[in-house]
Amino acid sequence: MAIDLTYPNILTYISPYQSGKRTESAAFLIWYLMNYYRLDELDATDCVCDQHGDKGVDGIYVNEGSGTIDIFQSKISQKANSSVGDTQLKEFQGTLTQFQSAETLANVVAAAGDTQVAALIKSLDLQKKVADYQIRGIFVVNLDLDKNGTEYLKMPVPISVVGKSEMESSYISDAKEVVQSGKAEFDIFGLSVTDYAVDAKTKATIAPVLASDLVSLAGITDQSLFSANVRASLGGTKVNKDIASSIRDSKLHKAFPLFHNGITVLAKSVSHDDKKITIEDYYVVNGCQSLNTLYANKSHITNDLRVLTKFIQVEVESDLAELITTNSNNQNGVKARDFKSNHPIQTRLQHEFTEFYGTDYAFEVKRGEPIQGSKVISNENAGLLLIAFDLQEPWTTHRKYQIFDDRYSEVFGRPEVTAHRIVLLEEISKCLLQHLPSLKNDLIGKYLLTRYLMLLVIRKILELDDAGQDMMANPIKYVQAPSNRAQFRTMMNSVVSGLIIDLDVETQELADDFDYRGKLRDKEYVLKLVSNLVATHRKDVMRKKALSIGDAWKQSA
Repeated sequence: MAIDLTYPNILTYISPYQSGKRTESAAFLIWYLMNYYRLDELDATDCVCDQHGDKGVDGIYVNEGSGTIDIFQSKISQKANSSVGDTQLKEFQGTLTQFQSAETLANVVAAAGDTQVAALIKSLDLQKKVADYQIRGIFVVNLDLDKNGTEYLKMPVPISVVGKSEMESSYISDAKEVVQSGKAEFDIFGLSVTDYAVDAKTKATIAPVLASDLVSLAGITDQSLFSANVRASLGGTKVNKDIASSIRDSKLHKAFPLFHNGITVLAKSVSHDDKKITIEDYYVVNGCQSLNTLYANKSHITNDLRVLTKFIQVEVESDLAELITTNSNNQNGVKARDFKSNHPIQTRLQHEFTEFYGTDYAFEVKRGEPIQGSKVISNENAGLLLIAFDLQEPWTTHRKYQIFDDRYSEVFGRPEVTAHRIVLLEEISKCLLQHLPSLKNDLIGKYLLTRYLMLLVIRKILELDDAGQDMMANPIKYVQAPSNRAQFRTMMNSVVSGLIIDLDVETQELADDFDYRGKLRDKEYVLKLVSNLVATHRKDVMRKKALSIGDAWKQSA
């Protein structure tokens, strides 16, 4: 999806974040943090200083993944033919000197008083962190650099500029195409319907409509009719089998509305007369399972089979439409993961997989959705990999619910969480799955949490040399191109095969009654085992018994 960040077009993108008490530049920065740093709206807003007197700082983000404290300045220019020179960058460099040490930060807090920058410095505990983190200035602007600006950045200054061309070329949309364009009609001749109006624009019409009309809706075959639903078709569940049984029994058709919960359709327009209901630009938000089951058994449908259907006329992109979607699915059997399936972070990741990996890899964000890809990674499995590798907590990976519940933003809402990183972790995970069954202690080798423990071991080993650090920081270089991905796989196989031998030594003499399930959930035990395995690897590298990550990468070429 192409975007245009020239003024005033840029206002289209930042308008949801504008306020009478917030500058356009601050709204622009929130939009940037959500779309490029992949933060959710709350975290992005909390990062931004949108008051006067904030000492030249527009935002602060502690990037745990890269070990940086990112200081932001954002600018919006109304002049399309302008550019950024070195003057603004020099001024920004002066701003960054305030973050040199705990002492300079203390001075900023004292001078800033009750401003938001002072509150941010305190809440992020920057005075304690500044000695251990790299300070990085990021200048976000809807212009590009001129020659003077480009030359200035060649000097050793801790500043990077994110300009118009870079943002426009790297933008990944979080928008879902949910609406089926066109009209659909439903025969209601001889029936009564119920109308309910909320206001002049929002209303509902409820009626038992012919199942044959419902299965004629566009978008059932490719499932696009249900793209706004929190789940796609789940196939042969008991509920779906019971519905199918009722559809195939024509004697039950007349009574079908009495024991079926019905279907909810949202549309831009809903109208009716005595003979038909007409809807325009529509989608289904509840009843996906039922409608798919009806479609699969449409040869059994008779004119007696009607389904109670609620047609709601509502602004498609409105908060109310989202509330209807959420609450109409707030029932038993719907998981926390389902409610995150339409979250912008998940949509953006899915689009990124499509753009960069085509049919090699696909990202599944909702249960039952049709996926085009030879290798499918669910967002639930991706979340577990990120917890083990990025958050470095493999002992918590048995608690799947945390991924889409209280730790959702912590797991997915970070700038380093991209399709490339997830593919990198998936490649490592597949390599581990291939080698772990060779452990002599097969109980540990087959136990799921062992894979996540070993992911943390591999992270610690990658951190030991420059090549490994680059793989973590720039995964796109190692996994996007199929040839690079094959080389990475070869390298990882050689590294993992050695680690499995070391793990074998650590585990093969354990007693038969060793509580491996409890121990792999024990933080202290896991960290000690990880430390032992990493230390053994380091000794082997120093003794030339094993290759470093850098040497293994070269050899795999």
